[in-house]
Amino acid sequence: VQFVESGGGLVQPGGSLRLSCAVSGINLRMRSMGWYRQAPGKQRELVGSIMPVGIVNYVDSVKGRFIVSTDNLKNTMYLQMNSLKPEDTAVYYCNMVSDRGDWGQGTQVIVSS
Repeated sequence: VQFVESGGGLVQPGGSLRLSCAVSGINLRMRSMGWYRQAPGKQRELVGSIMPVGIVNYVDSVKGRFIVSTDNLKNTMYLQMNSLKPEDTAVYYCNMVSDRGDWGQGTQVIVSS
């Protein structure tokens, strides 16, 4: 299984970014997938997930601002991030919710003025 994250960058507070996760080796329609992030000095945390049936869940700190979606034809998962805050600064990763595979390189998100 391989995950390739992209779309990160530097954005001002209040701005938006859309992250992509290209997945190979598994079919997204068969697994619950998640977006994770790791801020400097902190543990990696699950911020949003999507089940094969389309049910999504978010950590409280991103509810109403982040949206997880998938394109099953492209086998790609997305994270739309709106109203970004400095505390969203982290490296973002994608992986399965359970029985996780090896982590990808992640994509860096920096929210700063």
